[in-house]
Amino acid sequence: MINQPPIQYKGAPLEPERGPGLGCFRFQLAVLAILVIITPISVVAGWPEVISAILLFVVIALLLLTGQTMIFLMRLVAADRRTRRRPLGSATRTVGEIEDADPAAEPAAEPAEPAAGPAATPDPDAEEGMRQ
Repeated sequence: MINQPPIQYKGAPLEPERGPGLGCFRFQLAVLAILVIITPISVVAGWPEVISAILLFVVIALLLLTGQTMIFLMRLVAADRRTRRRPLGSATRTVGEIEDADPAAEPAAEPAEPAAGPAATPDPDAEEGMRQ
């Protein structure tokens, strides 16, 4: 398909302009890294408990926000990959195109059955040991 319809998410087209970008995500990660380091230091240094508690709750909220941003950005990447299957600079055909062009290709051969050899005889001593 040359003109594919937009990727749908919850019944509406997925629009990258409506969500956070990569710069916002990097800023969130930087602030989160700083707060993750400062929070335990505030406890060890004996800062007031209120400040340590506030830092802890801010870290938890920022973890939630950063996780949601990460999910949004991964969906954008996945949607972009679905819209263009063929590498832009490739002069050769992809494996899927080669397989589609050659429908007469034979399927892989099934493995041969093992050679018929002497059947294994049960060991009566082994059976007695299992019964005990």
